This record gives sequence, structure tokens and C-alpha cells, in this order.
Amino acid sequence: MHNFVFHNPTKILFGRDTVNAIGSETRAWGRRALLVYGQTSLKRSGLHARIVNSLREAGLELIEFGGTCSNPLLSHVREGIALAKTHGSEVIVAAGGGSVIDTAKAIGAGAVVEHDVWKFFTGKRSIKATLPVTTVLTLAASGSEMNAGMVLTNDATREKFGFGHRLLFPKTSILDPETTFTVPVDYTVYGAVDAISHVLEFYLTASDPDSPVQDRLMEGLIDNAMTACLRCMDDPCDYNGRANLMWTATLALNGLTAAGLGRVGFPMHLIEHSLSALYNVPHGAGLAVVMLGWLRAHHDLYARRIAELGRRLFRLPDGEQAASIAAQTSLCLQEWLHRVRAPTTLADLGIPARDIPRIADNTRGLARIWRLRDYPPERVAAILHLCR
Repeated sequence: MHNFVFHNPTKILFGRDTVNAIGSETRAWGRRALLVYGQTSLKRSGLHARIVNSLREAGLELIEFGGTCSNPLLSHVREGIALAKTHGSEVIVAAGGGSVIDTAKAIGAGAVVEHDVWKFFTGKRSIKATLPVTTVLTLAASGSEMNAGMVLTNDATREKFGFGHRLLFPKTSILDPETTFTVPVDYTVYGAVDAISHVLEFYLTASDPDSPVQDRLMEGLIDNAMTACLRCMDDPCDYNGRANLMWTATLALNGLTAAGLGRVGFPMHLIEHSLSALYNVPHGAGLAVVMLGWLRAHHDLYARRIAELGRRLFRLPDGEQAASIAAQTSLCLQEWLHRVRAPTTLADLGIPARDIPRIADNTRGLARIWRLRDYPPERVAAILHLCR
């Protein structure tokens, strides 16, 4: 196990009726709040009114900024930054899933500088300060509620970049599983796939081959994401199913899973970011397709690790060659994706094979920023051909 520093300053309030605490938790960080949320679901579910009432009862001066979409856009963030500056916002409240929370983080970082917020994503500037962010989570998926990352799509250049900094951790995140009861089946599945992919990338790209503590943790999280997802599909109001999925997605990318693994990479996310940047497919849907292609492309290179995963998750037998078990592991994962009705091919996403060179070329910028030098467009294209 490699040396590591694990520091996660986000306070989590988990469970029923915790939403009502958002006012007092936010008031600790400022008096003027910008409430960031998505399209229509927050108001339709009644959660918007509960959050607004809590914030106002805590004495906050509130201005609202709705309209965040899946695969959040730079142009929208710029509007939010301008509003936060005009309003003199002191704290940002994010009510939604990862797209809303990432938007809030970007607004918080951009509101305290004069340069354009996109410079953080391209590595031209580093964050020195940011407005504090509190969150009410409504979708189990990205883990943004307890990590220091954010992702945006530049709608002018069609580039989707991710950026992380220790100052981007939310101050408090409220996780009430009941807020996810109304999440549609497809987005419940996409959220589970997102969480699985976060863990899977660390598991398979870890540079330390001897990390049994982390391995068992990651295998357990993947197994729980798959099981909890099925429970939520059977009964969207299964509290414990929703709770297990929500906490699994949070733990998948809060820094704990990667601790001690040494250098890890995010090649599946590298490729998927181009899919959702160019075609606006749901992030989890794109990952479902990419993870299968990536696994097929690495049955030999990562045979031992993929086979170990298959034996632990799917009870595949010992004694066979690792490459054979790796291939069976991919098939088992594909069967689970079919069971939850997730897409498994580019065609399922409506993306023609002739577009593969364009998609691969789009990964250049992020591969440079993320230092994934071993993923030039040619290698990305080869993986994408296995996603057809």
C-alpha cells in the first residue's frame, strides 16, 4: 500500500427529515444565499418549497438560480457567476444531483475571481478561494456531494472537462434517501452505473498490486450498487434500497476508495466525457457502454485484476486462465446491464460507428490535462470499436 493522505472535510447529515436542517447548516457560512437547482423536478416533488422555507426560517436572504441541465454547461455557470456577484452571494446552496452540485461549485469558484471560470478546467489558473457550498442531494450518482471535483461542458467548443481542488469540498451535504424516491428508473440505473465506474476505474488502474483492504472495500461497493439498484427498480420507495444506493455512490468517490492505491487513472471517464459532450447522452448511459468496451480491450493487460473481480462479484470459478475469467467477467457485467435495461452499445445511444474518429479526437484536450498520455486518439478509437 502506497503512502496517502485522506482528508475529507464535508459534513454529512444522512437520513429521514434531514432536509429541514439545510437552513441552519447554510446560515453558518453566510447570510446571502444563491439557491442552484435543475429544471422542474425539484418544484414538482415539493422539495423546493421545503428547502426555501428552511433557508428563510434561518434568516437567509435568498436568490434563486434554476435551469441546470444534465451535463451542465459553461454558459449557464457564467450566468450564475454574474448573478452571484450582483447579488453579493456569500454561500451557494445546491439542491439536485451531480450536475447541480458541480454547477454550484463552479459558480462558487468563479464568483471570487475576475478571470473566466473555464481557466480552472484548462489548467491555466488554480483556485485560491471559493464561496462555500452546501447541498441537498436528490440523485445517487456522481459523489460530488462529498468530493472536491466538478465537471463542466464548454458548449462553444464541445469539450467536457473535469477539475478538482481541495477548496471545492462542500461544507455540508444532506443525504435523505426519500428525496430520491421520485427519480425515474433510467436515471436510477445511470446513477448506479456512475458509482460502479468510479470504483471500477480505481480497482483496475491501481499501481499497487497488494491492496486487499481497498480491494474488498471496492468489490463490496460495486456489489452493493448492483444489488441496491435492482431493489430500487423493484420498488422506487424502498427506503433501505435507496439509502444503500445513495451512500454507496457517495463513498465511491469521496477519496477513500483510492487511498493507498498509488497512481490511478480515469480512462473510461475520459472517453465518456467526449460522448456526452458531443451527443449530450446521460453520463451514466455513456459509461455503461464505455466500461464494457474498455474491459474487452484489456482482458489480457489487466487479466488478473478483472478475473479477481469476477471471482469476487460473480462467483466465477478458480482454475481457469485469468484471461478466460476476465472475458466471463465482462459477460456477467453485460448481463447485469441488460437486466437493468442500460445501453450496452454505441448504437443503443444512437451514435453511428462512423463517428468514432471524431469522438476519439475530442479526447485530446482532456487526456493532456489529466496526463493520460497512454490514451492517444488511436487507442481510444480502438476501444470505441469494441463498444459497437
